Order: sequence, then structure tokens, then C-alpha cells
Amino acid sequence: MALRVGMLWEILRIAVDTLRANKLRSALTILGVVIGVMSIVAMTALIKGFGDSLENQIRAFGSNTVFVQKLGFQSFSSGRSFLEVIKRPNLTNDDARAIAESPLVADVGLQLGGGGPFAAIERMSFAGEATKPFAVIGATSNFGELNFIPFLSGRFFGDFEVQAKRNVIVLGYSPAEALFLTRGIDPIGKVVRVGRDNYTVVGVMDKRPAALGDANGFAVIPWTTYEKRYPTPRLRGIVFRPLTLVVAAAPGVKVEALLTEIETIMRARHRLKLGEENDFDTVTADFIVGFLRQFTQAVVLALVVISSIALMVGGIGVMAIMTISVTERTREIGVRKALGARRREILIQFLIEAVFLTMLGGLLGIALGAAIGYAINVFAGFPVALPLWSFVIGVGFSATVGILFGMLPAIKAAKLDPIEALRYE
Repeated sequence: MALRVGMLWEILRIAVDTLRANKLRSALTILGVVIGVMSIVAMTALIKGFGDSLENQIRAFGSNTVFVQKLGFQSFSSGRSFLEVIKRPNLTNDDARAIAESPLVADVGLQLGGGGPFAAIERMSFAGEATKPFAVIGATSNFGELNFIPFLSGRFFGDFEVQAKRNVIVLGYSPAEALFLTRGIDPIGKVVRVGRDNYTVVGVMDKRPAALGDANGFAVIPWTTYEKRYPTPRLRGIVFRPLTLVVAAAPGVKVEALLTEIETIMRARHRLKLGEENDFDTVTADFIVGFLRQFTQAVVLALVVISSIALMVGGIGVMAIMTISVTERTREIGVRKALGARRREILIQFLIEAVFLTMLGGLLGIALGAAIGYAINVFAGFPVALPLWSFVIGVGFSATVGILFGMLPAIKAAKLDPIEALRYE
């Protein structure tokens, strides 16, 4: 038989009255649920926000761009050791020229340095003002186009300046801001000192958002000047040239076809036999984004598992308090049964009370978690995202805790003998 009309509202009213009558006890009861849900929402907001921001930053390189490296993200993500991949042959300018001859390729650029253990890191100074250490990158004249970085002022150096090994430099936004922009000085044409050498500023790149570190903390010089200034490093007798080839697909060419073409050209140049592994890495933005998504999903899953411990503690508290509540209201249960209340109605009453308590804790946890994420975004500038599914998980977990841990006290209440319950003092 269906529950009597209005019974659910009556049960909710009783639950609210019970909560009001025992404010401190109710607060302590749902504390574990609040902490668990708050942790899920707050950490998910930070992890998802970081992942989305980093994904957007990676996709800014273009979905049809392929990076060819001696050792890179692909090798290390597959578990290869550094000493294993450092023995690979260095990439060369001839490799770049061979790839550029393919009809599937629109443009190829060279980049030296920029990251890793062999990166050139230098302080930059002008008129008594010095920056913190920034990365110095050697590149071809098409660096800006291949990396989709907008210009703030000036220009990029040309092919003639590359061939002549000129001491010209294009500043990223961070060093330009530190040396010139905050002081209202036009950087174009000024001479900055980088390490122990002087360079003429010909251009400044615009600011771009970053999820990790400073995406604008670099400066670019001609790759020929870079090789003259920064000799090729050696590691245990192995010469390591930190060269990256940046390959852009021709219009209408899919990145999968470009990857196959690059692999065919490079394997032929390196004389690799059938069955031998590639001795170079080809990395695309989609590959990095896919790996990043798997990583963030694993982190979120681990977070949910860890936070469930707090929810379990909260559930045990709910079960204990609901058991005490059943004992305290034994006579009330006896009266309700004497007036015709069925076992199912008593069970649902106490089960809904438990779910109401835990869902209240879940809603408070969601509000606090969202507030923490928002505060971190406002005061620290850390990217934050509040996906709807994190709220659904919070509410769902809190309701599940109420059902699981409220079931035993509810069954105990439903099984009470009405005569014995009426005699209870």
C-alpha cells in the first residue's frame, strides 16, 4: 500500500525539529560528511581547473603541429630511462631540411634549449634593473608563427639575422615587463645584457595564460647565435644537442598522416631496420592532452577514494546518533505503532532522517568546497573549475552514506514491539 499522502513532508518536519533540538549533536554528526564532500569539491575544482588551463595552453601550439625530439615527453611517459634515451643520435639541420621537402609539410622550425637539464638559463639586465633567471631559446625566424604566440610590439628577427649570427633578441612578456614595461620604457632598439653578452631588442611577445609556471618567462635569439654562445653540452662523453624540430602540416593534411610521414623520413635517415624502435620522439598536442586527461582522472579517482574515508567516519557517526535517537524515541515509536503506523513507515521515517542529515552535510560541504576554490582563484590566481558532476558526486555520496549507515538504526526502530515500546521509560 502506498504511503499516506503528506507522510514524507511530516517526516521531513520531524527531521528538521530533531536537528533544531540537538544542534551541537547534529553538527558533530555531519562533520565527517562535510569534510569529505568539501575535500572532493575543493580538490576537484583545483585539479580540473589546472587541467583545463594546461590543456588550453597546450592546444595553443596547434592541433596540426608535431614536435620531433631526441628525447621528450613520449619517451619518459613510456618509462624509458634518461641514460637509455640520451644515447640516441642527435637531430640535425639536415633532418629538418629532409622533412621540409615533404609535400605534407607546410613549415619546419628549429629550436635549441628552452627546457630540460641542458637549458640555457640567464639573468637579463638593462639600466641597472635585472630580472630573475629566464630561459633563452635559440630558434629560426618562424618561431612565433609555429608556436602561435602573438606579438606585443616590434618584429621577429629575419633569416638574414639568423644566417649572420646577429646578437638580436625577442623578449617574452615577463622579462620585457620586468625591464621595460613597468617603467614605461619602449624596449624596441634597446640593448639588454643576457649573461655576459649584449643583445638588441627587436620585438616583444604578448602575454599568454599559463596553468603551470611562467609561460612568458623566456627570450628568443637566432639559433646560430645560440650555438655560438652556448656550446653543445656533453654527458659522460655523449654529445647532446638539445634540438627540437617543429613541423606544421600543410593545409588539409591530418596530423596522423603527418606523423606517419615524419616517422618514415626519420627512420630512413637513421637507417632503422624493420622492427627496431624509433630513436626519436614525435609528440603532438593531442598526445599530451590525452596523457594529461588520464593523469587528472587518476588523481580525481584517488581523491574520491581518500575522501571516502572521511565520509565513512561521518557515516559511523550518523549510525551512532541515529541509534541513540531510536532509543530516546522508543516511546514515540510505540505510540505511532499503536495508532496504526506500519513497520515500513517507521523504517522510512528514520531512513529519511538519516539521509536528510547527511545530505545537509553534503550541501554544506559543496558550499565550503566551492568557496575554498573560489578564494584560491581570487587571492592566488590559480585556475579553478567547478564542474557540475563534482556537485552530483558530493550529493550522491552524502545520500548514499545516509542510506547505508541509517539502515541499521531504521530497521531497529521498525522491529520494535509496540507494547514493549509503550512501557519504555
